[in-house]
Amino acid sequence: MKRVAIVLALAAVVVPTLSGCKRHEESPQPEGQVVKIDGLSYTVYLTRELNLRDPEDHDYFQGREAQPGFNYYGVFITVCNDVNHTHGGASTPVNNFRIIDTENKQYNPTPLPATNVFAFRPRPLSAKQCLPTPGSAPASGPIGGSLLLFKLPVSSIDNRPLDLEINPQSPAPVGDDMRIELDI
Repeated sequence: MKRVAIVLALAAVVVPTLSGCKRHEESPQPEGQVVKIDGLSYTVYLTRELNLRDPEDHDYFQGREAQPGFNYYGVFITVCNDVNHTHGGASTPVNNFRIIDTENKQYNPTPLPATNVFAFRPRPLSAKQCLPTPGSAPASGPIGGSLLLFKLPVSSIDNRPLDLEINPQSPAPVGDDMRIELDI
């Protein structure tokens, strides 16, 4: 009887490990779900390839097309301070993002000019404030979020899922609680 109990206990530990099962909280949040960091709520509404020949996409980025073997991807994000009050002033969203693939290759955002009204530009958020500002072009546009622009090699799409890391502090990957799995 003792042996049966030991075998069952070992099976309970080994089988989930071998099957690759993870608990839900060990995975990055999918697009559309909120990730809370330092009291602010980050939501990626949409990630998609940008076609600079398309009139809508041309408004998001007026730069040159990506060189052969690369594509531009727009990650459209909102950040909100959901609290009813702030202690000690407003909270400022991070301005440190990167995309990481399954081979741990990292990609930083492409800087956007100051004239780009869709660009994600963090500023202090008081209680119940959001970025983009309601009524602004990025908030009122078809996607409803501010733009983080990434130039990715076409080959990186083979290494999905791609995760947006929020506020990485070192080359090491961030915890899953600071990651959003992009739907590319």
